[in-house]
Amino acid sequence: MYQLSFQSVVRLAALSAVVDAEVGKRAFDVFDFVDPLIGTINGGHVFPGATLPFGMAKAVADVNNPDEKQGGFASDNSDITGFSHMHDSGTGGSPSLGNFPIFPQTGCPGDIINNCFFTKDERASRRINGTVVAKPGYFAVSLNTSIHAEMTVTNHTALYRFNFPSNASAPTHQNQTTLPYSPLILVDLSDLPDSITNGVVQVNETTGRLTGSGTFSPSFGIGNYNLSFCADFSGAPLRDTGVWINNRAGSQPKMLKRMADGINNSPPLPAGAWTQFYPPPNNQILARVGVSFISVEKACQNAETEIPDFGFDKVRRAAEEAWREKLSVIEVDATGVSEELQTVFWSGAYRSMISPQDYTGENPLWNSTEPYYDSYYCIWDSFRSIHPLLTLLDPQSQTLMVRSLIDIYRHEGKLPDCRMSLCKGFTQGGSNADVVLADAYLKNITNGVDWKTGYEAVVSDAEDEPENWAVEGRGGLTSWKTLGYIPTDDYDPYGVGPFTRSISRTVEYAYNDFCIAEMAQGLGHMADAEKYIARSNNWKNMYKVDQISLVPNTTNFPNSTVDSGFVGFLQPRYLNGTFGFQDPSLCSPLYNFTSCYLNPDGHETYEGSSWMYTFFVPQDMATLITTLGGPEEFSKRLSYLHTSGLLYIGDEQAFLPVFQFHYAGRPGLSAYFSHFYIPSQFNDTLSGIAGNDDSGAMGSFTTLSMMGLWPVPGQDVYLITPPYFPSVSVTNKQSGKTATIKNVNFDAGYENIYIQSATLDGNPYTRNWITHSFWLGGGILELTLGRNESAWGTREEDLPPSSSTSG
Repeated sequence: MYQLSFQSVVRLAALSAVVDAEVGKRAFDVFDFVDPLIGTINGGHVFPGATLPFGMAKAVADVNNPDEKQGGFASDNSDITGFSHMHDSGTGGSPSLGNFPIFPQTGCPGDIINNCFFTKDERASRRINGTVVAKPGYFAVSLNTSIHAEMTVTNHTALYRFNFPSNASAPTHQNQTTLPYSPLILVDLSDLPDSITNGVVQVNETTGRLTGSGTFSPSFGIGNYNLSFCADFSGAPLRDTGVWINNRAGSQPKMLKRMADGINNSPPLPAGAWTQFYPPPNNQILARVGVSFISVEKACQNAETEIPDFGFDKVRRAAEEAWREKLSVIEVDATGVSEELQTVFWSGAYRSMISPQDYTGENPLWNSTEPYYDSYYCIWDSFRSIHPLLTLLDPQSQTLMVRSLIDIYRHEGKLPDCRMSLCKGFTQGGSNADVVLADAYLKNITNGVDWKTGYEAVVSDAEDEPENWAVEGRGGLTSWKTLGYIPTDDYDPYGVGPFTRSISRTVEYAYNDFCIAEMAQGLGHMADAEKYIARSNNWKNMYKVDQISLVPNTTNFPNSTVDSGFVGFLQPRYLNGTFGFQDPSLCSPLYNFTSCYLNPDGHETYEGSSWMYTFFVPQDMATLITTLGGPEEFSKRLSYLHTSGLLYIGDEQAFLPVFQFHYAGRPGLSAYFSHFYIPSQFNDTLSGIAGNDDSGAMGSFTTLSMMGLWPVPGQDVYLITPPYFPSVSVTNKQSGKTATIKNVNFDAGYENIYIQSATLDGNPYTRNWITHSFWLGGGILELTLGRNESAWGTREEDLPPSSSTSG
């Protein structure tokens, strides 16, 4: 549709003219369809603040709602307690980061320092409705104190612009009972989860600079981490400085240490420092806050290097340009497509590039010339859609992330399944970094990647049980190798971890081993390939052929329990080979939904039911389909999973089942169920995602679904469904080639969602899947659509590959 790509516009236009150039060439500004506030209530936990793509510094207003502050800000009626500089996005459980929040006040009542508000509870302020503005690289909100706060970022530094009310009064002896105009900005030795133990803060009485450091705990892992900050100010003459503890402040001393005392634990004893100013001439004060995991000196260096002149608008423009460049690889013809769906698409692409975070140069744990990325939070979520999408849109960043994962193995001895704030995070299922590496290996992620060490890392997961498999690797490997499954009553004296999830761990370990086999074959390790292919069949050992399922409260029978009519499900199995019982619907939305979390009394599936996990055999769908009664019976069962209420699309394991109809020769049903969930569960409202965004997993699901080619993670397979647009194009940053998927007979009412025929570069194309070579080499895949399912993609030779059928 558009003759000049957005990438060309960015490169040719002057920085100040980027927006105008894009609007002029594209006929729309992509930022009009990026809404960072989607998912900021109702458990989405999305970070909506200012960040660069994969940036370490992430600035936003923090709120005090304990159920909604995981991303810092929430679009509810909670109070704002500060503005902090580092966050994760979309995580469940405990909040993370939010370290060293700052907070501005116009003045202290009576011009008495102790009349200012220092603790979180005292200073908590309402927002003014309608004042929140969230754009890529920028966030703003007004407090009910009439202070308007804006923020933007570089990679390690947050820059705030506080606009104070112009009707305040300068402090005089005559107005002691009014609110004098003498702004105060404090810093708090705290974080969002109140995990800080030891901390120190200091203020320079000459410059007003605030510096400090603290020791914190990760939100979903073990250990602790040290973080430092350095805050400088511009815009107003310095008046006074000091520290505060509990709810009292003073001008002396200029340094404060807060140690863990064993009593003030959660929350810790409030403490911090403050800087006070004379009235700013233009009613603005800028606060520049550098952060570092290395030292205070490094935090100051980061700030001074990245933002030497406090140029807020300049920094904001640079952040916007970074985001425009990342999104420029995608082109869509959006003719007839609603603004809602365009917003869902572009916002999903945006959220998929918030994490993992580039901490290169900020890792104090080891010396390395390799990149270091953090906030893999968690790979159990991200391997399914985030990393495959990044491979398409930003292969350079995905390459750096893969190199970082391999370097973590070099220095920690294992690949992570979850990692945040330099700490080991908890493993939720299998060793799913194996899938990330295999996916990258198969899709030409090669630049600087040491695949010899990468293969060594995945083999270590398969063969060597770590002492603590709760945070890395796999447990139960002796049983895995000898029995071919993880027993529910496993005897495992070789390591520690939660002895739960025997079903879900078995099917994930099986797929992990398949992915290792793919790498082994490509690297010429044929004996290994045969071994791991054999182990990838271990899912069969948990399948109980005669297990029935009585399902309560289904969509069609809301107040009764009915026989689903389907027989054969994964079930617990003991060391002696006998089967146990877990209701196949347990931990589905219909039955004890929240009882399968990562806790010692959890069940044999993780965050989902046996109904759902029975479908997780992406390595050999052909055998699974035969096992479940053949293509027709399989399609009925999979449809029942979606329509009965058994499946919760807000958990990432639910993504692949949307598209698994392809394997049964029913690609039209994959298209149907894609539209079944979008936009009903994913839309442009504040609560417009299902569940936690999990570092952008939900966003990447919508963007990939709407692009039309769903990647099977860990395989060189994309399942073809019609895009939600007349056409979608992606320019590959490795090859420079453009791949386009076009719809013929597209209708914006989405009645024509079934592929009747297809051509690839003008030649008939009958397979219902395609490989990464299409994205890498470019071309045009043209899909002719109709209102009914057709014979396209239904023949056995047109189905996606399975390990049992592809040799």
